[in-house]
Amino acid sequence: MATQPRAQPRSSVNLLEPPLPKSIQVEVTGACNLRCRMCLVRYRPALGRAASMSFDKFRSLLDNLPDVRVVTLQGLGEPLMAPDLFQMIDYCKGRGISCGFNSNATLLTRQISERLVSSGLDWLHFSLDGASRETYEFVRDHANWDVVERNITRFVSLMRERKAGRPQLSLVMVLMRFNFRDLPAVVQRAADWGIPRVRAQNLSHDFSDAPQNAYEAIAGFVEDQALVGMASPDVEEVLAEARRVAARMGVSLRLPNMQEQAGEARVDGTRVACDWPWRSSYVTHDGVVQPCCMVMGSDRAKLGSLNDSSFAEIWHEETYRRFREGLINGDPHPVCIGCSEYRGTF
Repeated sequence: MATQPRAQPRSSVNLLEPPLPKSIQVEVTGACNLRCRMCLVRYRPALGRAASMSFDKFRSLLDNLPDVRVVTLQGLGEPLMAPDLFQMIDYCKGRGISCGFNSNATLLTRQISERLVSSGLDWLHFSLDGASRETYEFVRDHANWDVVERNITRFVSLMRERKAGRPQLSLVMVLMRFNFRDLPAVVQRAADWGIPRVRAQNLSHDFSDAPQNAYEAIAGFVEDQALVGMASPDVEEVLAEARRVAARMGVSLRLPNMQEQAGEARVDGTRVACDWPWRSSYVTHDGVVQPCCMVMGSDRAKLGSLNDSSFAEIWHEETYRRFREGLINGDPHPVCIGCSEYRGTF
């Protein structure tokens, strides 16, 4: 989906070289203990805990961003496998920065749960891609339904015992052809736990721009399992039922669009299909700077490396400027074309 070139209104911001972002997403580790079917981790060689960002590099990055207010401690890996995770949380909170992450909840022991509740973490999203053992364990390969159910139950109970208002909890479900019918039950499960929010989202990318030999398997999976464009009344019926359950149980439910639509983001008055390259950025565990978390794969849309330059230098360099210019002019980087965020379906 290409956008038409747009006239640029007079702007108080240099659209190609905006101020440093106030939010950033950092892949604190590339390591994961699961092999989820919709995730790139499944289709690449396994990475151990050594594939994690050091606290020193993390601190240096944030020190280069004096106005940052929100940090997402999340990438392709499971954040609880990052050796320096709690140091990173402490540093964020010491700077007055909001922070949080998604977790598969498999490693959420009592001790880790207690530390997270005490840490000041602002949000924690549990990934739950099914409401039954059969569906969940099929999607989240290597996971154990009983362990996840126990860990989330214990975490919620611990928050109640401590009368803790944070972290704010949500369930996140990736919708696919073989699991979307579980959505109403996932909403009900959130209500049973007392988790007030559910975010349902589509698969993030179709990998149409990627080197075929490296991404063929995951591209084939997405083609087979994507709901967007699937002509089936079942999808709308399931979404409607999920809405009814959410309304009845008082759960806030966010649903994705199932049809592509033009982006409505604005950058100082200028409409762009996606505003990520103006408001935020994504940094991999080994310091590669990319436009957003939807890219997946450090060989795609690399804008620079913290091993060679500071973040501020990369943010203002020509490569980043050209990336922004493409979104303004309706000629985006190829990695954007297959992105659900760009297409308005995420």
